Amino acid sequence: MKPITVGVICGGFSGERAVSLRSGRNIADALRRKGYDVKEIDPAVDSLLDMGIDVAFIALHGPIGEDGTIQALLDHLHIPYTGSGVTASVIGMNKLISKWAFVHHQIPTAAFQVISPDVPLELTLALPVIVKPVSEGSSLGVEIVDTLDQFERVANAATSKYGVCLVEEMVVGTEITVSVIEQSGALVVLPILELRPKNRFYDYEAKYTDGKTEFVLPAELSEEMTATAKALGLKVHQALGCRGMSRTDMIVDPTKGPVVLEINTIPGMTDLSDLPAQARCAGLSFDEVVEGMLKSALQREG
Repeated sequence: MKPITVGVICGGFSGERAVSLRSGRNIADALRRKGYDVKEIDPAVDSLLDMGIDVAFIALHGPIGEDGTIQALLDHLHIPYTGSGVTASVIGMNKLISKWAFVHHQIPTAAFQVISPDVPLELTLALPVIVKPVSEGSSLGVEIVDTLDQFERVANAATSKYGVCLVEEMVVGTEITVSVIEQSGALVVLPILELRPKNRFYDYEAKYTDGKTEFVLPAELSEEMTATAKALGLKVHQALGCRGMSRTDMIVDPTKGPVVLEINTIPGMTDLSDLPAQARCAGLSFDEVVEGMLKSALQREG
């Protein structure tokens, strides 16, 4: 039988290009160790129309990779791929659409409002708030705002650069992330990771700089809160129609419990990324997780 050729698609054009390349390199190395024929494909330099692959492992982060664009192209080319399909990718990447989905499915989430360059600026939430672009990942462009003067400056700069943005109430509590992976046809909720960033919040620097965040795994939560957060992570994954894997970021409010911030449909797979650490805590090696994700794509195709 002809060996399967896997195209690990990474890099791309977004602000998360460097992180994506690191994720892709780790994934490609794992698949080679498992005996697969692997091609590393970068949309910024390689053609996606004649890749010569049997299945795609998507390791792109941000626009083009997580927003349904590459998924639609692969569907058109009849190439199976890892992770969520077009619809779930669109919803997950767009923070505003995912907020609407959370509200519709009665998933607890932080109060929010929308700002854009075409609408007069008005803050309707109590300070402090968080201003974030609608369609960026890795906390790019995210800022905490404490005063009205600061809000006007930050909001105008954000809408000028990114267009539509989200303003969200700042929920104070324990920051956690809940990952769901598909292994042998079953959904597995991994141990919860608690994040204690040295910065004020889990920003880009805290995510990708060694020593900038203390990782507590498993999270120091009560059994009841752990069960609630895991169930919520699974509910988000299923409600949005995700496949293969997802990572849902939450804040555990001392009185309200877990509050969902956002979902990531293509979690990072770098040496410092959350999902691989959670998998290790569950007794799964990086190579096992990667191969499980690949097999889930092939099983869906079959």
